Amino acid sequence: MEMSVVEIICKNCGIDTLLNREAIYDGFTKIGEKLICSSCGFEYPSEDEVPFKNKKVESPIFTEADLSSKIKVFNEGENKCICRYCASYTVNPFTQFCSLRNKEIQATDTCDQFEENKEKTDPIL
Repeated sequence: MEMSVVEIICKNCGIDTLLNREAIYDGFTKIGEKLICSSCGFEYPSEDEVPFKNKKVESPIFTEADLSSKIKVFNEGENKCICRYCASYTVNPFTQFCSLRNKEIQATDTCDQFEENKEKTDPIL
């Protein structure tokens, strides 16, 4: 449960003080609250008229203009012919391996025997 703001600068006495919230009852039913300055006893008619000390301002810190433009490293299809997307590319916990050339490779290597793997999809692209 969020605590309500209680620090005010009273309109009546001008003191940096606290706001008292006293419940108003009709029998055993709570029907409202009195908003009272704890220093001078001045009663505010509504919450909107209370001069809270640190009233939250609802303005965004960042706007759409602050966002950077999308960075595009590769041209369309430029990175599709690397070993990572080849059908012969095999990964295990210890190495990356080309089953066509029978040697250890890196995911960013290329070769002239590239064959696209239709099953691999890259969520980054």
